[in-house]
Amino acid sequence: MLRLEQQIVDLLRSKRLTLGVTESATGGLISHLITNVAGASDVYNGSITAYANQAKVAVLGVKLETLQKYGAVSSYVAEEMALGACRVLDTDVCISDTGIAGPGGTATNKPVGLFYIGLSHRLTVYSQKHIFCGSREENKQFAAHAALEWLKTYLQNLE
Repeated sequence: MLRLEQQIVDLLRSKRLTLGVTESATGGLISHLITNVAGASDVYNGSITAYANQAKVAVLGVKLETLQKYGAVSSYVAEEMALGACRVLDTDVCISDTGIAGPGGTATNKPVGLFYIGLSHRLTVYSQKHIFCGSREENKQFAAHAALEWLKTYLQNLE
């Protein structure tokens, strides 16, 4: 069976779509996985690792008000990141993540392992909430895998 990343590249190619990625808590891991696929450059425009809030605002256009009201780890920020990266990277589809990999960084009602993944397709945007229970590295791996699984399912269901 083909690796998940290969399946995504093949789906993007067959649907004539381009992909962009913007990452916070995974720090470039999703991009790394996609670029391990030979020929990914046919469909993959690039990535933005916006780890600090300043980068989320300045590069991706995340609203400061959104960060202040909901915090960086929220569905709203994940969605704004995905939409912003679609615009900046000029792609059809974009996935994003924001989360608390751990072991520190918790906030009220935001435990270690909390991640939000965003997915935008042109002007439509969605988000998913996940809570993972692993080490910092495991949580990053879990989040990257969840983002890629969701992207694959989304692409398979596109007409």
